[in-house]
Formats: sequence, structure tokens, C-alpha cells
Amino acid sequence: QLSEDVERVSENPTEEREGEMGVHEDSSSVILPDGELGTTTPSLRFSKTCLKNVFSVILLFIYLLLMAVAVFLVYQTISDFREKLKHPVMSVTYKEVSLYDAPGIAFYPGKAQLLSCKHHYYDHIPPLINPGQPGDIECNTQRINYTDPFTNQTMKYALVVQGPRDVKKRELVFLQFHLNETDQDFSAIDYLLFSSFQEFVSSPEKAKFMKDCESSYSSWRFSAGFRTWVKMSLVKTKEEDGSETVEFKQETSVVNYIDQRTKPRSDQLFFVVFEWKDPFIQTVQDIITANPWNMIALLCGIFLALFKAADFAKLSVKWMIKIRRRHLKRTRQVTNHIS
Repeated sequence: QLSEDVERVSENPTEEREGEMGVHEDSSSVILPDGELGTTTPSLRFSKTCLKNVFSVILLFIYLLLMAVAVFLVYQTISDFREKLKHPVMSVTYKEVSLYDAPGIAFYPGKAQLLSCKHHYYDHIPPLINPGQPGDIECNTQRINYTDPFTNQTMKYALVVQGPRDVKKRELVFLQFHLNETDQDFSAIDYLLFSSFQEFVSSPEKAKFMKDCESSYSSWRFSAGFRTWVKMSLVKTKEEDGSETVEFKQETSVVNYIDQRTKPRSDQLFFVVFEWKDPFIQTVQDIITANPWNMIALLCGIFLALFKAADFAKLSVKWMIKIRRRHLKRTRQVTNHIS
């Protein structure tokens, strides 16, 4: 029987080879015969594999581009944070109050004399009965002598008066000075504003307190023969070390005083009014707009996206290598079967 089979194979070698190829093709499912079922041809399967590979490459390049954008965002975020740390933003807030801490008003009258000092309310100042004559002094006043903080040689005389407090009732302080004679062509009195009259009263070294005030605050002046109206506003500035400094801003209006005294006089009269401009205390401080927690959250999100993109790229590469190996294996199998 074996010899007969060998003879039959040798007589029909072509039919046997075709049968073997048909068996291998059915078992491997690489090349299927076209029949009534309409199975997929090798060219169509190859085109689908090629499209999948191209699509995977495009996705890989897209995720590489996203990774580059994420790296740029990390760099830009860190750069912006460092820039904001170097350049803080000035913040201005307003706090409304009904009563101020009474400020101190330090006058340097020289030879001038204080004639009267009164507190008035609701912006109403009655007419002077005897201008140029001593009147009532209803203000809380202190007199102090101290050395000039800039020369340390000249003695200075200051008259310190308690300023207005009640901003709701529009409290104001009206003062009148008199100067009998002067050796100058014009007459003026310097004054200085500091934040708290009570601190001056309770200070054990008032001379040193006034020297510090003169070194820290600006001084202004008002002239004789006018009624000078000073409207004050308070500005507090918070420094980087946590300390707080106080300064005054003021608006000054000057009205000419018409001397209606019967006899012509050679003396000089000074009139000055101090009032709060508004009930708002202005607070100025530097604020760093860069929030480290926001930056940390943003960086975490960017790094998470980077890791996800890298993981996806890794899986895509593995999948492409696997598909390539499978395609090469099938190609070798088909080539072997054909050969």
C-alpha cells in the first residue's frame, strides 16, 4: 500500500501540492478562497493594517506635540511666578470710621501768639467778635521745647494742639494767631501733623517724640491775612517687615480775610481751620499676586498629563511593534507556503 501511495503521489504531484496548500491555507486563515461567504481578501486586510499604523503614528506625534506644549507651560508658569515675586502689586483698601484717633497739630509760631482755639461742628464757624484780641482757648494744648533733629544745635519751640475726632459731625478746629511785628516782607506759620495726640501726651520723653515726628512727617505752612482751610485724610502704609507707617494727605483752600477793624493796624492775623476730609482711612500694602498653591496645582496637572501622554505613547509604540511582528510573521508563513 505504501508503494502504491508513493506511485500515486509521483504520478499526480501537482494535485497533491494544491491539496497541501489548501489545507494549510484553511488552517492558518491567511488566504481564504473566494466563495459565497465573501471573506476578506489579503489586499484589503493589508490596507486596514496600514491605515491603523498610520493612525497610530499620527496619534503618537499629536501626543508628542501635547507633551512639548505641557513642558512650555511648566516653564512659563515658573517664570511668571518668579516675576510676580519680584514685582508685587500695590493694594489700596478703605476702612470707614465714625471717630478718628485725634491727631496732633504741632505749630511753630515763632513770635506769634495764639489768641483763640475752638472746636466747631457741622462745618459752621460763627463770625469773630473781637478779631485780633485774646479769646477762649478751648482746645487741649501742650507746649514743648526740643532741639532741631537736623542740626542738633538750634532750639525749637512747638505748640501742640489736639485735632478733630468726630468725622460724622464734621468736627473742626479753628485757630487764630496774632503777630505784632515782623522783620520780613511776608508772615507764615509752619505746622506739622502727626497721627496721635494721645501718644504725645503719654510719651515719657516728649522732646524725643517731637524730634522723631519732625524727622518722619512733612511740614506745611499757612500765611497771614488769609483764612486757610485744611482738609486732612489719613494714609496707612504696611511695610514688608510688618510695620505700619502713617502719613497725612491734605487739601488746602485759602480765602482772603477782610480786616474790618476801625483803626489801621500793623499787626498780622492768622486763621486756620483743620477738618477731616472723609471718614475713610486709606490702607496701602504690597500684595504678591502669585499664589504658590495655584502654581503647585497647575504643575501637578501638567505633570500628570505628561505621564499620561508618555504612557499612551509607550503603549502605542508597543502596539505598533506587535502589529508589525504579526504582519511579518504572516508574511513569512505565506511565503513559506507558497515556496
